[in-house]
Amino acid sequence: MKIGKLRFSTWLFWITVVSMAAYIGYYGYWLMKGQPKFHGQTLLLVEVFIGILIASLPFLIEKLGRFYFPQIELVFFYIFLYMSIFLGSGLQFYSVPFWDKYEHVFSAMMLAGLGFSIFQGLMSARDNATHKPFLMSLFAFTFGTTCGVFWEMYEFTADGLGGLNLQRYEEAGKLLLGRAALMDTMTDLIADLAGAFLMALIGYLMMKHDPSSSRYLVFKTKRQNFFSSYYF
Repeated sequence: MKIGKLRFSTWLFWITVVSMAAYIGYYGYWLMKGQPKFHGQTLLLVEVFIGILIASLPFLIEKLGRFYFPQIELVFFYIFLYMSIFLGSGLQFYSVPFWDKYEHVFSAMMLAGLGFSIFQGLMSARDNATHKPFLMSLFAFTFGTTCGVFWEMYEFTADGLGGLNLQRYEEAGKLLLGRAALMDTMTDLIADLAGAFLMALIGYLMMKHDPSSSRYLVFKTKRQNFFSSYYF
């Protein structure tokens, strides 16, 4: 296998997996010595290990399936995974101001990227969606934003049923009032909208400049033999 043939998403995959494996080794060592570096270290180690499994899923699916994931989709998938599990949970970056908002932006970009493939799949075989970059990008934007709305609906429902405070309507045991009570939800939605719009704009400019670049935005059927699947 030639290194030059590795896709950019493959480099992100290995960076993610190696970082998480190193985390488990280092912080697991200190946990076994009875000197955990973070509160709830055991749970964090389990979460990071699950992150490795999640990172490997696209690789395994591509090996077993008959298609390749969109390149841009994989790029934002690994960026989001690295930010949320390795940095956010593992290294406690959630203490960084607006860290969860950055995650919302990248998750919306990832979901909007999936919207391009969905739009292509909804078109008839005789109608090439890449000839309609604006409609394709508009659908991607709408899909990414809608997914963000559904996530906020989930948080609202979970807060109501389980009192989880996912929407940060409570602080230090006191209910927030007025605009403060809406701040977390609205900034999440704004971040989702911004991320989806950015991805839709990127996709539109790519297809407008070079229609063939749509291959980075949609699922691609395999035409190589089994051994060439190392191209992942």
